[in-house]
Amino acid sequence: MTRLGQVASIRMGFPFRSRLEHDAAGAIAVVQMKDIDDANLLHVEDAVRVDLADIKEHHRIREGDLVFRSRGRTNSVALVSADVGPAVLAAPMLLIRPVEVLPAYLLWYINLPATQAALAAQAEGTSVRMISKAALEALELPVPSLRKQRLIVEAADLATAEQRLLDRITQERKRLADGVLLRYARNTR
Repeated sequence: MTRLGQVASIRMGFPFRSRLEHDAAGAIAVVQMKDIDDANLLHVEDAVRVDLADIKEHHRIREGDLVFRSRGRTNSVALVSADVGPAVLAAPMLLIRPVEVLPAYLLWYINLPATQAALAAQAEGTSVRMISKAALEALELPVPSLRKQRLIVEAADLATAEQRLLDRITQERKRLADGVLLRYARNTR
């Protein structure tokens, strides 16, 4: 087993000192927890925009990075799967930049229920539970060969696609059954 901090650099998001004020002409998108949906997809197009001159390169988000929700009801991670332009991650979120592992493999592994339970056990705080940078760096994970990582990611993507199709089939069956039953109910003979 390898610790996450050995195969990825982990940084705290940019520490904004005041409330973010949206500037439609702002050059920098600021990714916050609200910009990750329940399916762990990142929506930078809805992010607050600001003008900041003092943003260091290591704070900028780039394709292949992962953004981790360090506090809240879920401590999942989202993948930056495309170039999002000039953007930074706001603290208290954590930026995970994989070095020796596929980003999609880390996405799959960190979002596993067993990994989420292990992270939840490391959460600190009473009212608002938070995963520290140190706890995330210490997370143990298996690191198979790149070939195996690709196969795992491919199988996980297929399983997700299958689940979406099964959910759609369930919805369509319900719609069909409701339609048949409604016709039956309206038939007064």
